[in-house]
Amino acid sequence: MWHRSPCEIYGVASIVFIQKGNSMSGIVLSSSVRQNLLSLQSTADLLATTQNRLSTGKKVNTALDNPTNFFTAQSLDNRASDINNLLDGIGNGVQVLQAANTGITSLQKLVDSAKSVANQALQAAVGYSSKSQVTTAAIPGATTDNILGSAAATNAAVTGTSALPTIDLTAAAADLTFKVNSQTVTLTKGSSYTAAQITSAINTQVGTSAKVNATLNGSGDLVVTSTNTAGASDAVTVDTFSTGDATQLGFAAATATANGTAAGSPLSGLTLTIGATGNGTATSITFGTGAGQVKSLNDLNTALAANNLQASLSAGGALTISTTNDAASATIGTIGGTAAGAGKLFNGLAGGAPVQDPTALANRSNLVNQYNNILDQITTTAQDASYNGINLLNGDQLKLTFNETGTSTLKIQGVTFDSAGLNLTKLTAGTDFIDNASANATLKTLNSASGLLRTQASTLGSNLSIVQIRQDFSKNLINVLQTGSSNLTLADTNEEAANSQALSTRQSIAVSALALANQSQQSVLQLLR
Repeated sequence: MWHRSPCEIYGVASIVFIQKGNSMSGIVLSSSVRQNLLSLQSTADLLATTQNRLSTGKKVNTALDNPTNFFTAQSLDNRASDINNLLDGIGNGVQVLQAANTGITSLQKLVDSAKSVANQALQAAVGYSSKSQVTTAAIPGATTDNILGSAAATNAAVTGTSALPTIDLTAAAADLTFKVNSQTVTLTKGSSYTAAQITSAINTQVGTSAKVNATLNGSGDLVVTSTNTAGASDAVTVDTFSTGDATQLGFAAATATANGTAAGSPLSGLTLTIGATGNGTATSITFGTGAGQVKSLNDLNTALAANNLQASLSAGGALTISTTNDAASATIGTIGGTAAGAGKLFNGLAGGAPVQDPTALANRSNLVNQYNNILDQITTTAQDASYNGINLLNGDQLKLTFNETGTSTLKIQGVTFDSAGLNLTKLTAGTDFIDNASANATLKTLNSASGLLRTQASTLGSNLSIVQIRQDFSKNLINVLQTGSSNLTLADTNEEAANSQALSTRQSIAVSALALANQSQQSVLQLLR
């Protein structure tokens, strides 16, 4: 039999339970109630989905939501994660390069400091109180514009080789005649002529017409000297004897002749050679006025410069050649050439050893110590330019990987830039910096070291640019991958919020519709009461 059962309305549905005994025999829903209940369930499902999307921010949370998008997004996220892991290594690589670049900057400053020390050596007094030098005798007429000088012209003169004997003509049948410069001298027969009388006869008879002057030297030899204008064209001839020849006057030959000498230079046409001095180039010059020949003091200094030599001319015309500051410790090389021949200006000249100056040498030794200290700092600075155990200034290699497969890499081979790696060696006090040649040689090696540092700085800069470009590329690629993943999985919060609002409204309407549909059930219940 039918029993009236309580009717419970839970806001969303009204259900009539008909019990028989202690068991539920069934539930009776009208078509309209069932339809509204299904609609309400569907709305609740949609609302739950929307709320889940809003809470997670994703529209695809599991593979069940959208398998294709889920696994594609997961692949993109995985690759972004792998590349992101590589960014740490790339970032460390950037720091390694920057550490090396910082080291090079410091090394360059240290090399510049070493250059400053070498330049101080150039400006300091040389370590010798006197240098190796040679000085010639005075060159007549020499000036700085013409060191060739000019010797005075000489008159012709004939000189006997034995004392002029007495000529006895007391028993002679004829007079003795002879000519001096074509002018006749007569010694009359019947007399005896002493050396003084013969000399007087020459001067008295032909002295003016023949332009000569006869004298006796300390050995009693007859000397007949021209009084004509001195020069190469001047000459004296004693010949044409009426009896015998010039030997009876004490001359060496039957005819006594002599020529004067023209004005000339004691150096013109001569050669001078000087062996290599210090680390210079051997000198070989020719004095004269022709092309390529040496005439002036400037010409001579230009020719001597490559051999670390310099010349000066005293007020009296003496020429001095000495070593320059570049080779103050050296001795002038061997002097040769025709200018060093017998009777010539450079004959027998040789440079003496330089004399050391203890005070100057002590100052230069101090500069050597300063220089060596800087080299020590160069070595330690290069060794300290490391980052995370990698030092590109101590020969290490940096390898960077740019993609997740390891196929895109960059290997940067370091250099060894301690003092030895820069070809810089320590100096020895008392040996180095003792003259300017040593200081200049040191400056040359320092300039070479600066070149090596600049080249490596350029190389590091290029590699750093590459690494930073790849670093930026990786960051941008990660963003692209993550954006792509988000496009596949992320929900549009604006859209989902609007959906949530609409579904809430729809749910409210469904509840109201269900209540209206349930009113017919309530009417039946009233009849059964």
